Amino acid sequence: MPNTVTNKTYKELLAGIHTFMFDVDGVFTDGKVLLYPGLDPVRTFHTRDAYAVQHALKEGLRIIVISGGKSAGVTESFARLGVTEFHNSVANKDALLNELEGSGLELARTAYMGDDIPDLRLMQRVGLPCCPSDAAEEVKAISRYVSRFPGGGGCVRDVLEQAMKVQDKWLTEQAHHW
Repeated sequence: MPNTVTNKTYKELLAGIHTFMFDVDGVFTDGKVLLYPGLDPVRTFHTRDAYAVQHALKEGLRIIVISGGKSAGVTESFARLGVTEFHNSVANKDALLNELEGSGLELARTAYMGDDIPDLRLMQRVGLPCCPSDAAEEVKAISRYVSRFPGGGGCVRDVLEQAMKVQDKWLTEQAHHW
């Protein structure tokens, strides 16, 4: 079912978002992958994105990460942050969203940040589609919010921080601790 048009601003939408879904490559990373023979592809994450994810989880927000790729390093990194809903090697993200919806995910209360064509269908179904500043043009065109930050450059922190500020969950006592 396509996302219905609303007159609410993205800030108003953020107030009701409980679940944040993110792609990995191009969102948590800048999309570049270092390839070394015999090793997992090497990616870098922005520490501010990592901080925001662990803080959001402590404040009761649901974080779901979906990746088409598979990397032990990426899996371990999200586990260290406390992300328990990490899905890798997902060839069909839309089918996974169907499963999650069948398990009770409220699409209207969900934001999805993606950067490329495999993310489009999910973004069309959630309450708040958003993307990094360097996302594909097709993705930008359907996003209710385009971060001023690029993939791998703090776009995850941007959307989580804004939501947590609107929901009075940003500068809590837990914000001062990892």
